[in-house]
Amino acid sequence: MLQRPKIVNIFDKLKAQNCFWSYDNVRVEQVTDDQLIEKALIYLDLPDIDSVISIYGKTHVKRVFRERLIPQGEYYYTLNRFLAWYYFDVKRPDTYLLQQMTRHINKISA
Repeated sequence: MLQRPKIVNIFDKLKAQNCFWSYDNVRVEQVTDDQLIEKALIYLDLPDIDSVISIYGKTHVKRVFRERLIPQGEYYYTLNRFLAWYYFDVKRPDTYLLQQMTRHINKISA
């Protein structure tokens, strides 16, 4: 079972930063785990990202990173390079990001 109080804490921090501006009176139950992880990777600090990884596991967080952040390309390029290197132990982040973008493009164009 996921650590509900920690999830609510992460959600509250994201809500305080107005990360769910498109929702009307958003509640934690309305946000999927993947949305919460994506927003945390983009908007929160390293200790909060560490908490997200401890809650969901590195494999799940990396999948969200690959599927939701990397496809956004240049918009989050610097952030993606850092996350790949710092959290996911990628030795050559530029090459990794290019490979993942190519896979994403091939997947959606197939």
